[in-house]
Amino acid sequence: MFKKVLIPTDGSPLSTQALEQALDFAREIGAEATVLAVIEPLQVFTINPAGMEIAHAEYERRAHEEADAFLANAKEAAKQRQVACDTVKLVGLDPARCITETAEKRNCDVIAMASHGRSGFKAFMLGSVTMKVLAGSKVPVLIYR
Repeated sequence: MFKKVLIPTDGSPLSTQALEQALDFAREIGAEATVLAVIEPLQVFTINPAGMEIAHAEYERRAHEEADAFLANAKEAAKQRQVACDTVKLVGLDPARCITETAEKRNCDVIAMASHGRSGFKAFMLGSVTMKVLAGSKVPVLIYR
């Protein structure tokens, strides 16, 4: 039934737990996995931009390092389960759209993700990434709690 599973992750504990369950699912059904990390660009509005270039560069460096680390961990977890796995890292303002577009571009049959990640107050105000993926996905979405 499902041959390619897209697993978005943000490295949070719940997201990591969902990743592990999704990799187990992929192994059980004999599917390949694609693990996706979406880095949201730093958005700061200020009247005095002095020093913002340095802050922006440091944020970018750390965000990419963190994403690379949890994608490497995901790749290792897939290897341990003998699941074929590739990883994708994107930068985008709208993580939900990045997720649904990646599912389409990679011909994924299902998206498996956590019910929520690091969004916190932003999720409360704007709606969670998971809810937006559910609303915008053309493929089934498996949600881990």
